[in-house]
Amino acid sequence: MLEMRTTKLGKLSRFASVCGEGNGINLWSPIFKLLIQAPKCIIWSAILDWERSMSQTLSTLWLYRERFSGRPSHFTYALQMQLFVEVFEAIKSSQETAIALSLMKLTACLERALGDVFLMIGKECPFLLRDLLASQELATVFGQSVMNVLRVFLGSPRSLNLRNIMWHGFAAPAEIPPMYTSTLLFLTAGLGQILEGVLPQRNLTLLHRPYFKLTQLEELTVFPDINEEAIAVAEDFIGKSDFVVEIMLPYWREALAAYRNQRYAECVILLVPQLEMGLRKYFTAVNNCPNRLLTAESTTLYTTFDEMLAKYLDNGVKNQLPPALGDPVMEILWDLLNHQEGPRLRDHLSHGELDLKAFPREMASHVVALAVVLLHHCCRGDNGVATEDKCLRMIVSSMRSYCSRFHPIGRLKQQLRHCVESLQKWGEMPRPTLGQTPERPGSDRSSLSGCLLKELVSNLINRLRIVYDEELNPSQYLLVEGQLHLVTELLASHMCTLYCPRAVLEVVSLLRKMTSQCLTVSEQITSGAASRHQQWLNKSLRSRQRQNYLRMLDSVQYLHHVFSLLILLITVELLNAQTMSDKASSECHCYLKFLKSLLQYTENMVTYTSSEKNKWDESWDLTEKMLLKVKNFYNRWHKVTTDCAT
Repeated sequence: MLEMRTTKLGKLSRFASVCGEGNGINLWSPIFKLLIQAPKCIIWSAILDWERSMSQTLSTLWLYRERFSGRPSHFTYALQMQLFVEVFEAIKSSQETAIALSLMKLTACLERALGDVFLMIGKECPFLLRDLLASQELATVFGQSVMNVLRVFLGSPRSLNLRNIMWHGFAAPAEIPPMYTSTLLFLTAGLGQILEGVLPQRNLTLLHRPYFKLTQLEELTVFPDINEEAIAVAEDFIGKSDFVVEIMLPYWREALAAYRNQRYAECVILLVPQLEMGLRKYFTAVNNCPNRLLTAESTTLYTTFDEMLAKYLDNGVKNQLPPALGDPVMEILWDLLNHQEGPRLRDHLSHGELDLKAFPREMASHVVALAVVLLHHCCRGDNGVATEDKCLRMIVSSMRSYCSRFHPIGRLKQQLRHCVESLQKWGEMPRPTLGQTPERPGSDRSSLSGCLLKELVSNLINRLRIVYDEELNPSQYLLVEGQLHLVTELLASHMCTLYCPRAVLEVVSLLRKMTSQCLTVSEQITSGAASRHQQWLNKSLRSRQRQNYLRMLDSVQYLHHVFSLLILLITVELLNAQTMSDKASSECHCYLKFLKSLLQYTENMVTYTSSEKNKWDESWDLTEKMLLKVKNFYNRWHKVTTDCAT
C-alpha cells in the first residue's frame, strides 16, 4: 500500500519550538503564563520568506484568550461559539479522529467568517480560500502580517494548506498533530480580538450571510433509508473492501458511529473526504497511474473529484474510472458534488455554508448508502460478505436505475413533469352557466386548427421514431390526454447525461426556457380563470370585463391543445437533442433559430395571457402563425435540407 504521509504536515513541527513542547493544550502553557501578565496584548509575528522556502521564523506570538468557562467573546464574529468549545474539548481529549474532525469544521467555519468580514468592504467574496486570504480587503482589516500567518496555515499548495489536505482526504488521523488544531483555534480567537477593535474604530457593521439550505432532499430519495441493518453492512465492508485505505479506517468507523448517534453533519464531514480518497485509490488503479495517489505536494497536481470525474485525464487520455464505476454511480457522484443546480455537498460543507446543527438526516443517509455501493463495488472477492443480504441488494438495485436529477437534462425533465401536472388541471377549471350565449367570433377556433394540429402530431411522431423504439400510432395522440400521457412515458426514458457535448447543452438550455414560459402561461390561465369565475359569481365584473372573460373561455380549449402539443414537441426535441452533435453547423444554426422563435412565442404568450393584458384575440393570431411555422420547419427538416424556418 502506498504511504499517505505528506511532507507538508511535518513542516509545522518547527513552530512548536517557539511556543514550547508538548501536544494539544500543553503547547500553549508558556503563552498562558505570559498572557496573565499582559492579558490585553496581542502581537502577531510575520513569517519571513514563507512563499519561497516555508522556513518559518516567528518572533513571538501573543494571543489574548478568555477562559472557556466564560463567554468566548472573540469567537462571536464566527457565529458558531459552541463549535469552538467543542474543538477545545476535542483537543483536550487527545482523540486523533476527533481532533482531525475539529480541524475540518474549524477551517470551514473560519473561511465562512472571513468571507463575511471581506464583504464589509468588498463586493464579491472570492470562491477560493487562497484568494480570500490574499485579498487586500482582509489585509486592510487584520493587517498584512496577520494574513501572512493565516496563509501559511491555509493559503495555497505552497503553504501547509491544512484545509485542502484535510478536506480532500489526504491525511490520516494519526498524521494530524493536535498543535495544528490548537494553533488554528487561537489564531481564530486572535482574529476576533482584532475585529473587536476595528469595527467601532472604522464604524463598520459585520453582517452574516444566511446559510445555504439543502432543499433537494426529495429528489435525492434514491436509496432505501439507512437503518441499523445497513450500518452493520457498511461496518462489515470497511474492513474487506479495497476502497478503504487502511490508515483511514478510524474515519470510517467514526463516521458510521456518528450516523448511529444522529450526528449527521459529522458523519458526512468524515465520509466525503474518504469517498474522495477511496475513489482516488481506485482511479489510480484503473488508469495505471499509482504515482497520482501519493500526496498533496506543492509541485504536484492534486488528484481530486474534479479530475477523477472528468472524461479525460490531464494528458488527454480517456479516463477509465467512469466505465469502471458505470453510468449510474457516476451520475450520482456528479449530482451530489458537481452539477450547479445540485446540492454540491462537498463545496458547501468545506466552505462553511451549511448549518451543521440543522444538517438533514436524509442527506447523511444518501451519502452512507453511496458509500456502501462503492465499498461493495471494490470488495475483494467474496471475503465472506453476504452479497445476497437483502439490505445490500436493495441499496445496490436502487442505484442501478439512477438517472441524473441535477444535470440540465434532469432539470428539464422535472420541469416538463410540472407542466404536465399543470395542464392536467385545466379540466378542473371552473366555468359559469352561461345560458343562451351569442355565437362569438373565434369560438370555433379549435375546429379550425384541428387539421393543422393533426398534421403536427404526425410530424412529431415521425421525428420520435428516430430515437424511440416503440411503434406509435399518431391517431392515438390527437387529444390532450393522449399527448400528456405520451410525454410522461417518454420522460421515463433513460438519457445519458455524462459529458454532454456543448451543442446538446445549448439545445437543452433553450428547451428549458421554453418549458418555464409554458408553465407560467398555464398557471396564469388557471389562476385567472378561477379569479374571473369568482368575480362572475359575485357579479362584480363590469361589461368590458365580462366580454373579456368570455373571450378567455373561448380561448381555453384551443390553448389547451396548443400547449399540450408544445410540451410534447419539447419532449421529442429533448430526446433528439443528442443527435445534434452529428449535424452540420448550418443545420444546427437553423435548428437553434427555430427553437429561439418558439421561445419568443412562449414569452409573448406569457405577456398576452397575464391578468394585466388579457389579449386573447391577439394570442390566437400569434398561435396560428407559430403553428404554421412549426409545420413548415418540420416539413423541410424531414427532407434533410439546410433551409431555415421562416
